[in-house]
Formats: sequence, C-alpha cells, structure tokens
Amino acid sequence: MPLEGIGTTPRVGVGPAHWVTATTAAGATTSAGAPDEERGRLATATDTVAAALEAAAADAASTLGEEEAAIFEAQQLFLTDPTVTEAMDEAIADGASAEAAVATAFDALIEQFEAMDGRMAERADDLRDVRSRLLGALGGATAPRLSVPDGGVVLAERLTPAETIGLEPEGVAGIATVTGGGTAHAAIIAQALEIPAVVGVGEELTTVVEGQTVVVDGVAGEVVIDPPRAEVDRRVGTQHPVIDAPVQTTDGVAVQVAANVTGPADAQTAADAGADGVGLLRSEALFLEREQPPDAATQTASYAAVTDVFDGAEVIIRTLDVGGDKPVTSLPVEAGPNPMLGQRGIRLSRQPHRAEFTTQLEAIVTAAATADAGRVGCMFPMVSTVEELAWATEQVDAAVAAVRERGDAARRPAIGTMIETPAAVFIAEELAARCDFLSLGTNDLTQYVMAADREAGGLGGLVDARHPAVLRAIAMVVAAGEAAGTPVHICGQLAGDPEMVPVLVGLGITDLSVAPVSVPAVKAAVQAVDAAAARTLAEAVVAATDREAVIDLLEAT
Repeated sequence: MPLEGIGTTPRVGVGPAHWVTATTAAGATTSAGAPDEERGRLATATDTVAAALEAAAADAASTLGEEEAAIFEAQQLFLTDPTVTEAMDEAIADGASAEAAVATAFDALIEQFEAMDGRMAERADDLRDVRSRLLGALGGATAPRLSVPDGGVVLAERLTPAETIGLEPEGVAGIATVTGGGTAHAAIIAQALEIPAVVGVGEELTTVVEGQTVVVDGVAGEVVIDPPRAEVDRRVGTQHPVIDAPVQTTDGVAVQVAANVTGPADAQTAADAGADGVGLLRSEALFLEREQPPDAATQTASYAAVTDVFDGAEVIIRTLDVGGDKPVTSLPVEAGPNPMLGQRGIRLSRQPHRAEFTTQLEAIVTAAATADAGRVGCMFPMVSTVEELAWATEQVDAAVAAVRERGDAARRPAIGTMIETPAAVFIAEELAARCDFLSLGTNDLTQYVMAADREAGGLGGLVDARHPAVLRAIAMVVAAGEAAGTPVHICGQLAGDPEMVPVLVGLGITDLSVAPVSVPAVKAAVQAVDAAAARTLAEAVVAATDREAVIDLLEAT
C-alpha cells in the first residue's frame, strides 16, 4: 500500500532512498568565555548569517522568484527579534556560551511555534534554519548543503528552506518528509525547483530502508516503496510534456491555461512550462520584507519585465493583497482579534495604504503602455461591495490622468476583481457589469464559505474547495458573468487540479490560472475533456449533497 501525504509538487520521481539527518544544535555545550567575549562572537556570527541570508534572498529572486526570496528576507527578521536577542543576551549574562545561548533562545521559540496550528507551526522550520546558520557561523561552518547521491530520493524528518534550496534539481529524483505541510517554506521552494515532493507522510516513512527504490508521486500525494516496474511506469506516465500552443477540448472549446507568478523569474518558468499568459501576478511579492515600499519605477520595471516574457499575451496584475496571513514589514497592519476578517486587500488600499495604492496604480498603467499588443489587467483583491470596486476603478482612471499629465505614456488596463467572499458571490452580477473580467480566488472563497480557516489544522474536508457549497458559489458567479457578458477566470488552487478541470470547464470557465509547474498537466487535462459531457458532470457535482458525493462522481469519470 502506498504511504499517503501531501503532494506539493505535481510531478513523479523514482530512485533509491537516501536518508538525511536533521541539522542539530551541535556546539551548544562549548565552554563559555567572558560574557563580553561571547557577545562579541555572537555579534560576528549574526553579521555573517545576515549577509548569507541577504545573498540567499538575492539568489532566490534571480533564479526562482520574489516569493521564494521573501522566505530568506523574512528569516533575517529573527536575527533582530527582541524575543530572540534578549533571551540570548540573558543566557550569556548567566554564563552560557554563545552556542548555548543560541540553542536556548531558538529552541524555546521553536517549541512555541510548533504548538500553534497551520502555517504558524510550519514557520518553526525557518527558526531551525536560522539557528543552524548561527551555530554554523559560530563554529566556522558555511550554510547547510545536503549530500545526495545522483538520482536519489531525499527522505527526512523535515527539511529547512536552506537545505531545500541547496538541492540540485537535476540530481534529485524526489523529496519525502515525515512532517511538514503544503504551505511550509521548504515545500514552496521544492515546487519552485520542480522537484517531486510529498510532505507530511508520517512515521510510516521511517520504515523505508536506505537504498530501497521509492516512487514520490506528487500528483497523487503518495510514496510507494519497492514498486513493481508496471507501477513505476503507470505513475511516471501521469507526467505530461510541455504544450506550447493554446489548447481546446475534444469538441473544440478553447481554454486558456495561464500561470500564477510573483515576478519575472517565475514568469519565465511559467512560459517555459507552456503557460498562455499570467492570470495572477502577485504584486505583494515586491513589497515583502522591504524596509520601504518599492517606488513606481521599481514596480513598473518588474511588471514590464513580466509582460516582456509574455509578449502579446494577457498579464493580470493583482493590486497589493496584504493583511490577514500576509504581513508586510514596510506596511504594518493592526492584526485585530480575527485578522482574516479584518483589514485586508482593497480595504487597506483605501486607508491606510492609499498613497502606496496610488503609486502602484501609476506603475501598472505605465507598464500597460509598454506592453506590446498584450492586454494588461488590473485586479482588486477582497472586494465585498460595489462601492469598493467603483472607488478602485476611479483611482485607476485618476492614475492614467496623473501619468499623462506628467508627459509619460499610460494606458487604462482591463479592470477585474477577485471573487473571494460570499458577499462578492451574491453581488457578482453587479460587479460583473462594472468589470472586464472576474477571477475566482477559491482558496479564500472556500474558507469564507465554509467558515474554516485554511491555516488551521484539524478541519479536514471543510477546507476542501470540492465541497458542494463552494462549487455552487462558483456556479453562481459563472451565471452572473454570463448574464453580464463578462468572462470569469479562476486563479485559486482548485484550477491546478487536473481532476477538477472537467468540472470547471463544464461550469463554463475557460480561463484557468495555475502554478507554473502545474501548467502541462492542466493543459493535458483540457485536451481530454468533452465539453458536453463536462456540463453534465458539472450539473451533477453542483447538485451533490456533500463532499464525499463529489469525490465519488469525480472518481467515476
């Protein structure tokens, strides 16, 4: 029987198992010198690690993308976090060595994070990463780099972001870990590197013996030990070649498969994977962990670089979407008792981030003017009222006027809004009448429809977008779009599930935007769809009474 986990990179790899051991707090028992001497050693090590993390962020930005770079930028904050620095100083004052002080401070914080749910628990691996770097710097070691036999499958209790980014994609067949979640930073990096990965397999993974043949099936979220040849061939056959051309269903319905990207680096990755354009450019990646928000010139250059990659194709830029689970250092937000229900997205763009919003819109309309033949879209996050959309649209027009008044070229982008809240679903027809397109963000939509925090653990199927309640909400939005003559896109995680492609096409959605690594599989799924049969399936799925019935219908097709 295969071992079940969470597939984070939808690819399949096979190779001999190679166990790697977790980086430990080696050196924590080093004899201590005088407190001032230990503080000096710790300060030197901190400077070394800060420089290494800055270099790692720059390297990730150039090779992977802004989102991956932000992982290492965020880690730098731990070096100056008073919770950490004060605990280390106190330990040294009590006679501890710098190594022991690091271990004491970080171990306590790691324990606190692991006691939390969802993504907060997964951030414990970032603390381990910084702890390991500090201990290594104190001992004169460099950043951790795993040694993996060529073609091996990496097995571990867990991997840190630094260990993962140090892997050579061409030489690693796959990754499987005992712990971890789909939003852990190591998982995000593995996906960016396009290494097949399954995390959170559990203690059963420890039964795998060094050298055993292992299949890591990131599509199914399974690990198979010593599989027969036929099983290997079957699973490897689920991978798909790049399809550069636009695709259509077997009965001729054209479907655009675009990509969700964070900047020029992963835009190129998406283009190489055959993406037809960009359905979601997460502009907040430019803002993450900067001391000051990026100016208009910096933003324009980044947006224009993406449009250059997709010359002639559509690129949709989502305006700054922060708050909730997306903190930005340069734009602090009062979290409130329930951040996911507080100041988020367009609400922040009105106040207190109105100046930053104006700057961003001027950058977008400037970039739109330089896009050769391609349509640039401007999309607003977390819209819940018609008034919010009307205000945001007025700001776009004002930005066009302001840029032209300065003597620079500007073009009004296509206007769209995310559909992420039940309120937006219920007023979708009014929103559609004022937009050039709507885009379903199914990750947030699911948690709001189901009243289930997608970052919390233990909620099972309540955070699954395949629930009939969520699918009915999607159907309502599609119907509203059709009534207004406005296309409906989907850029949430649901769009990247090949099994759901027939349902989405059957509902009438012909613009999908997915992670770059998922583009080939989704395009292949589109080519296998019969649109007429898909409409019948969609009707049955929407009429289902529970999530299990939906899954049964999908498995029967």
